[in-house]
Amino acid sequence: MQWNVYLSGEIHTDWREQLMQGAEKNGLPASFTSAVTNHEASDAAGDVLGKEKENFWRDHKSAKVNAIRTRTLIEKCDIAIVRFGDKYKQWNAAFDAGICAALGKPYITLHDEDIVHPLKEVDGAAMAWATTPEQVVEILKYVMKVE
Repeated sequence: MQWNVYLSGEIHTDWREQLMQGAEKNGLPASFTSAVTNHEASDAAGDVLGKEKENFWRDHKSAKVNAIRTRTLIEKCDIAIVRFGDKYKQWNAAFDAGICAALGKPYITLHDEDIVHPLKEVDGAAMAWATTPEQVVEILKYVMKVE
């Protein structure tokens, strides 16, 4: 079985690359998808629909255009990894985790221990909480084990 892994959340570090490299190194049967990780491109996703005078409406249109991608990829994934970084609050990642929970999609949260409390509900619905990409790779090795 080829696993479809959706990568959600923080875009300021190389955690995605670490996971994909770890999966490749271990020969895991996995393909990876993600939201658009270019911040400017994501913010401008709705600009094709016309210029807005108010930021709210620009953000609103871009969020809807981005949701076409994220909802479709989450619906098609077998498992999601949801990364919360320490530099910015990733409200979109929390929303993605909620979509996973609502759809019954298993997900793993990836974040430092110092934000356990604000993420207690998100972690509570997760199948696992990891603090490093290496731990996530170990979980994927276990669940994707081919015998």
